[in-house]
Amino acid sequence: MVVDLRRMRYFIAVAEELHFGRAAARLHMAQPPLSRQIRQLEASVGARLLDRSRRGVALTAAGRVFLEEARATVRQADRAVERARRAARGETGRLAVGFIDAAIYSVVPPVVRRFSQEYPDVELSVTELRIPDQIREVGEGRLHAGFVHPPVSDPRLAVESVFTEPLTVALPTGHRLAGQAEIEPADLDGTPLVQFPREINPPLFDDIVALCRTAGFTPPSLREASPKQTVIGLVAAGLGASLLPASLENLRRDGVVYRPLAGPGLTVDTSVIWRHTDHDPVLRAFLRVVREVCRTGAHAGTSGADGPGNDRAARVPDRESTRLTAPVDSPPG
Repeated sequence: MVVDLRRMRYFIAVAEELHFGRAAARLHMAQPPLSRQIRQLEASVGARLLDRSRRGVALTAAGRVFLEEARATVRQADRAVERARRAARGETGRLAVGFIDAAIYSVVPPVVRRFSQEYPDVELSVTELRIPDQIREVGEGRLHAGFVHPPVSDPRLAVESVFTEPLTVALPTGHRLAGQAEIEPADLDGTPLVQFPREINPPLFDDIVALCRTAGFTPPSLREASPKQTVIGLVAAGLGASLLPASLENLRRDGVVYRPLAGPGLTVDTSVIWRHTDHDPVLRAFLRVVREVCRTGAHAGTSGADGPGNDRAARVPDRESTRLTAPVDSPPG
């Protein structure tokens, strides 16, 4: 036996009105077709659901039971439709995102805040991971997206630049350069450097070394440390200076001052990555939020846990200059 959901809705209207004319008006249909639909429903059920008499319409015992179940069935059907539509719009489901440590001081907080506000029913997990780990996790489908510094050469991944910032110099407060408004690269001659390990971002690491050599010196020592909070801690301990993404200025710590590099200097790109083949609506919704937040500059001057933001730390690429650092096959959006 198959009972038409539409006829259930008709029956509910008649049962609630206990009048075929009023039910027909409520359903925006004529009364004769409504009467035929109810008779066909009773035939499908195999029981009389309504008593019809000159005095009016009344529910039978079977009708009272059927009304209760029909209401529950219609509610469940409506809920199923709505949940399917919400899933198609990316409003439900789960999303796993990775990020590099520097991004927690720039794009990640405003993106997560905005996404959580717009999609409160999505189960969002955010995990700090090194760039190679994110590339592997996204490529293998354990993460939906990640925030990394390019380049990314994995052919499985789409890579879209969302945020570009200059390097800044972190100095111990007692350093001879701490009182200057900005630092020429050559001014760092004789100062030990504390940097992230080369394996985390070989191109940027090599660019920093090349910047020093172009300025005419080689650092007397180059200590590697990770994560960025540890780098800042070692700077505060007086072990050297560090060239870092400018958004790290949001990480305030006693014993450390930040000064901009003079001249054009180097810039650091933060990109979002995802799998070419991943067309999950939740991912599409997330990428839309990322683009909107970064396009409007809502992440500029994002405050870290230890202090106020610094607008100098952020430069959002123009829409035309946003570059794809890996081929993208019609990315979700």
